[in-house]
Amino acid sequence: MPAIVLDDPTPPDPRHRWDSLDAAARGACYDNNAGVPDSAAQVAARNAASATYRAAHPDWLDIPYAAGARTGFDLYPATETGAPCLVFVHGGYWQRNARADFACFAEGLNAAGWSVAMPGYTLAPEASLTGIVAEIGAALDWLAVHGPARGIGGLTILAGWSAGAHLAALHLGHPAVSAVLAISGVYDLAPIRETYLNEKLGLTEVEIETLSPLRLAVTPKPMTIAYGSRELPALVHDARNLHALRSAAHAPGALLPVPGADHFSILDGFRRPDGILVRAAQDLLGGAR
Repeated sequence: MPAIVLDDPTPPDPRHRWDSLDAAARGACYDNNAGVPDSAAQVAARNAASATYRAAHPDWLDIPYAAGARTGFDLYPATETGAPCLVFVHGGYWQRNARADFACFAEGLNAAGWSVAMPGYTLAPEASLTGIVAEIGAALDWLAVHGPARGIGGLTILAGWSAGAHLAALHLGHPAVSAVLAISGVYDLAPIRETYLNEKLGLTEVEIETLSPLRLAVTPKPMTIAYGSRELPALVHDARNLHALRSAAHAPGALLPVPGADHFSILDGFRRPDGILVRAAQDLLGGAR
């Protein structure tokens, strides 16, 4: 009787043939805007919805946690100071976007009784990736000290999307963080250095080795790693590889593929109190207690 073999339906990781790819092909491996045909329309709708949500919740916006122009928080506190808080770090390959563009993704968690805190950070090339990582740590330090006076004092789940997922994964060990929800992230920086994205980042060898979650020791706190089934293959494989690394170390946390979601639509799972990402945060909270 022939052996039964279950083939992996995921498209192969193009980085396995990296040396054969030219600069354009390497860049395409990470170009989420080009990889999602209606990305411009999705971004425009997101920004409009965020402007509306932000205007409806004006009390705790643009609160500085450091001296930089972008180093501020937008806070959306729950009614109860002791409610859990999701800290959401935006993406944009560390060189574009702003916290205000993502305000609408506080909606589902606020409706579920959570607080939401959205930090900004200095973008490359004004800041190095080392500097950006340090800013997120400073933001978490600030929130732990000053959050209760602004209605935020419960357990913290740190979440991030795209480059923000990378930043969130690096801060799982922060003492104020109970767990991480990493969404559609990039977890190995080495290939990034050989794409157009590095023109502003200027990644160093030290940064690749010390700021790539796939190259670091595993932190044994809970981390859920989410990705859309329609993500670019490089991002799908980074998510699976990080989960495999953590599973091998017996670290807690789920791998969460979101059916039908692309790199942008996956965040719709934060728009409703029963959304898949809201439920993922709630599940993490239960595991972190």
